[in-house]
Amino acid sequence: MWERSAFSVLLVEDDPGHARLIEKNLRRTGFKNEIITLENGQDAIDFLFRVGEFANDKRPTPLMILLDLNMPIKDGYQVLQEIKADERTRHIPVVMLTTTNNPMEVARCYELGCNIYISKPVEYDQFSDTIRSLGVFLSMVQTPNEADLSHPAQLELAPKGESYDDSSAEQ
Repeated sequence: MWERSAFSVLLVEDDPGHARLIEKNLRRTGFKNEIITLENGQDAIDFLFRVGEFANDKRPTPLMILLDLNMPIKDGYQVLQEIKADERTRHIPVVMLTTTNNPMEVARCYELGCNIYISKPVEYDQFSDTIRSLGVFLSMVQTPNEADLSHPAQLELAPKGESYDDSSAEQ
C-alpha cells in the first residue's frame, strides 16, 4: 500500500528508545519509505530549511513530520510555529507525538497549526499499539505526486524570499 504514494517522514524525537520504537512499529505496518530521524528541534528546522550542517542535503523535503513536544535546544512548539509560519513548509502535515496530554498544551499545538495530536502512552504495549495504529492511518494518506503539484516548491524548498520560475520548465 505504501508504494502507491511514496513519501518520506521526518521524525523529530530526542529519546532514542522512543525513536526506535516508533520506526519499528511503523515498519510493522508495511511502511517502507524513508524515515529521517533527528534528535532536536534545531536540527529539524535546519534540515527543513537547508541551513547549517544540512545546507547541502539532497534528500527531498518530507511530506509529513512526526514531532515530539519536549526536546532540547528548540521544543516542539517552537518548531511547529516556525514550520507553519513559513510559506515553504506550512503545507507539511505535522503530527505531534508526545507524552504530554495536558488539554492546554493540546489546544496550544492546534492553535499553532498541528494537524494531529497523539499522546504517547507510557506503557510499552499501548505505545506500540498506538504507533501501529498511526501506521495504518498513514497507509491511507494520499500525498501529491510531484508531477501533480502546481508549485514545485512544495517538494523542494526555494530559498526564503525567492520562488521557483515555472516559465523555464515550459520551454
